[in-house]
Amino acid sequence: MVAAISMTFIAVFLGTLATFFGVTAIQQSPEAELKKRLRRMAEGDDERPARVSATKLIREVSPTEQYLFSLPLLRSLNRLIMQAGLQMKTAEFLPVMALASLGSFLLVFLAKGNALLALATAAATTGMFLLYLRHRRQRRQQKFTEQLPDALTMIARSLRAGHSLAGAMELLGQELADPAGALFRTVYEQQKLGMRINDALAKMLENMESLDLRFFVTIITINSEVGGNLAEILEKLADTIRARLQIRRQVSVYTAQGRLSGYILAVLPVVTFIGLYLLLPGYLDVFFKEQKPQIILAGAAGMEVIGFFVIRKIIDIRI
Repeated sequence: MVAAISMTFIAVFLGTLATFFGVTAIQQSPEAELKKRLRRMAEGDDERPARVSATKLIREVSPTEQYLFSLPLLRSLNRLIMQAGLQMKTAEFLPVMALASLGSFLLVFLAKGNALLALATAAATTGMFLLYLRHRRQRRQQKFTEQLPDALTMIARSLRAGHSLAGAMELLGQELADPAGALFRTVYEQQKLGMRINDALAKMLENMESLDLRFFVTIITINSEVGGNLAEILEKLADTIRARLQIRRQVSVYTAQGRLSGYILAVLPVVTFIGLYLLLPGYLDVFFKEQKPQIILAGAAGMEVIGFFVIRKIIDIRI
């Protein structure tokens, strides 16, 4: 039994390692970098013929992605990966997640012989991957929001100095760190290929969910139609965003105790269960062998998750 578990663990580890190095080698190749840049610049409204032909060219090279993006669930996953700024495509991320989930399922099933527990472990492994993407997306959005006021100030000063809006985008792409620098650099490259800068900015909203960014794109769109002092408007928007960030930090301080309570209430039962399982072998086997205790355990886990999200909802104050 121990030998079988060891061999399974070694096989899963070597498979994961081989997948990781294979994906890394593909990502670092010049062909992958060229396709990545073409994909960023070619994405957009399918009504423009030039972009349609470029998108079709990319999809002919990668039919697997064309099939994956036809599924609604995988389209959402692809958008989550894109917004998280992960340097992996959906066709590369899915095998890694599936392999890790399968490995956790096999390890638990061979160790305990309980299919229900093994399925729960595999589902938890998949959930951890998704939670990682959501956490990475949130961190990226927060960093972008912190950079946006400075970016708007730089655009306003560039416009006052006589530069065009496209020239200001090029400056932002060169001077700002990622993620803001990469996003504005993509906008500049797209407008160089013939896309209207308003369309390129609107496309940026798909890569970064931000209410402040939406305000900026709306201002640019309205100004391109009716005119006005764009530099002054952008400076006022930058001041407004800075004020909102200051209020948001104050609210974060006021709700710190509630967040800590939610984390403790979520982690404490799990840690207690694992501690009893390790310190008192056999004491909790009834939860894995009989049906009624398994139902009770599943109900408790469900109530725990609901309580955690209720606490998160209470302390989630929108500004």
